[in-house]
Amino acid sequence: VELKHGRICQLAFLGQIVTRNGIHLPGDIDYSGHSFDSYPNGLAAVFGESAIPQAGLIQIFLFVGALELAVMKDVTGEAEFPGDFRNGALDFGWDTFDEETKLSKRAIELNNGRAAMMGILGLMVHEKLGEIDMVADLPIIGALQ
Repeated sequence: VELKHGRICQLAFLGQIVTRNGIHLPGDIDYSGHSFDSYPNGLAAVFGESAIPQAGLIQIFLFVGALELAVMKDVTGEAEFPGDFRNGALDFGWDTFDEETKLSKRAIELNNGRAAMMGILGLMVHEKLGEIDMVADLPIIGALQ
């Protein structure tokens, strides 16, 4: 579970940094003409007054559920370790590493996931500080709006 949460938090932290930098997907998010950058960043995209509509959040929830139940699991029984979802298709040279290198790379991923969990938690807390008139200025992304 820690590995899965770490992977999700790595994606969440990267998403926070990228969207707060003003980089959004091009085009419209729906048929009404709302663009991706018309929604706020961070927690405000889920809980704010101009948040993503409830139907959109349900779609995201169902998509993640489908990934969890059908895709992100060991379907072939060939997994070497928990979290190994290659399923005989993706390798990227993993089989060429010796056991010590494999163990090192797995430990690095676990530690990066732990750091990302702390990072995304810090960004969420930092975002909420603005609501109680405490503005903290982060070195990379500045003061959150």
